[in-house]
Amino acid sequence: MNLPNKLTMFRVILIPFFVFFLFAPNFTENGKYIATGVFIIASLTDLFDGKIARKYNLVTNFGKFMDPLADKLLVCSALICLVEMDRLSAWIAIIIISREFIISGFRLIAAEQQIVIAASYWGKFKTTFQMLMIIVLILDFEHAAFQMLGVVLTYVSLALTVISLADYLYKNRDVIKEQR
Repeated sequence: MNLPNKLTMFRVILIPFFVFFLFAPNFTENGKYIATGVFIIASLTDLFDGKIARKYNLVTNFGKFMDPLADKLLVCSALICLVEMDRLSAWIAIIIISREFIISGFRLIAAEQQIVIAASYWGKFKTTFQMLMIIVLILDFEHAAFQMLGVVLTYVSLALTVISLADYLYKNRDVIKEQR
């Protein structure tokens, strides 16, 4: 297993630790800081695994499959936790998670046709803003500017989620036409 794939698997392994520290009663206030640190480390592995894989020609089928899955597991876990903590509306989490399922299904259809759908800039912006939103919502500092930042990041993330979905579907509409 090459380094990018190890980083991807490390991201998956970090998810239960992230959730544990977020909810562990023995860590109370410090738990959110530990969970935030774990989330940031996991998020950074997403940045590095792709860069390393492309730079050193270490792209594998395992990585093509597991990297987006690891991202979805991390983000969806965080969104569900934020809903449980009453820091994110369920309807927003549902839209974001639904987009991930739609794109995953779309990629499976494309893969059957030997088409690989690469991440777009909209998708990368979406992921960046979602991760920033998650960090801000976890920290939940009681300061008006910080609270407003959380609201702005939430709605920007939501908008980018919808825009990136529309972008994927439009740019790859031929994949859907092939299914008819």
